[in-house]
Amino acid sequence: MKDILAHADNYSSWTPGMEYAAGLAAAFSGHLTGVHVVASPYMMVSPYDAPQLLSRIVDELRQVKEEACARRSAFEAQARALGARSALWEVAEGDVPDVLARIGNWHDVLVLGRDEKSNWGSAQALGNLVLRSHLPCIVTPPTCSTARAQCVALGWNHSPEAIRAIHAALPILAAAGRIVVLSGKPREQPLTVGWKPEFDLGTYLRGHGLHVEDRELDASDADAGAALLEAASECRADLLVMGAYGRARFSEWIFGGATRHVLAQARIPLFLRH
Repeated sequence: MKDILAHADNYSSWTPGMEYAAGLAAAFSGHLTGVHVVASPYMMVSPYDAPQLLSRIVDELRQVKEEACARRSAFEAQARALGARSALWEVAEGDVPDVLARIGNWHDVLVLGRDEKSNWGSAQALGNLVLRSHLPCIVTPPTCSTARAQCVALGWNHSPEAIRAIHAALPILAAAGRIVVLSGKPREQPLTVGWKPEFDLGTYLRGHGLHVEDRELDASDADAGAALLEAASECRADLLVMGAYGRARFSEWIFGGATRHVLAQARIPLFLRH
């Protein structure tokens, strides 16, 4: 986990999420890339709007871009001061999820900060970024700026999403002092022709030299998110690793789901992967 990408919704000051990302880069002697995305003027107005309006928006966005680009030296110096081996500040124009997906092609993890006051910091917006970035994502709560993972909780329901999340989190698990597997009910899989090999999480983790504790969770799908957060809190976990959106996202947001609940309510960082 050497290449850390962090989204900077705010380019004028360091947020707790960005400090967390710098600390993560420091822990792995890695590189931190901070990126701020400026909206394209053509995404903000229709072709039928007055040319004067488009011209004014273009001028305003150009000024924002110049101000954001001017932060490069300060950002890179601060990242190195916080322990990152190296750092880079990028400014791009376009749709935030598309830009992060593009830059994410050469990064290992994306750090996102939850902040209801920012454009992309709400639980719903973060869910969109987790899905569309195609990266493992660490979502930090507003009160957390320290990248600590002495105790890591794993949300386990036998789903492909959970397997992918745990696999992506292996570098963090290798450095953890304690790992607790929070096992819930396996999610029902659709009927298919044939069968697939079973995945044994304990055997997999032991194969990586990891010792784990097991804790059973007895909760319905509707209560899974709250049960995960409560159990993680009781374990004093610094990080919760889990799969994101095990069912259709429409169902998650209309009817509720574990991903939706933890994104909105978690007080510790979440390591998510779809």
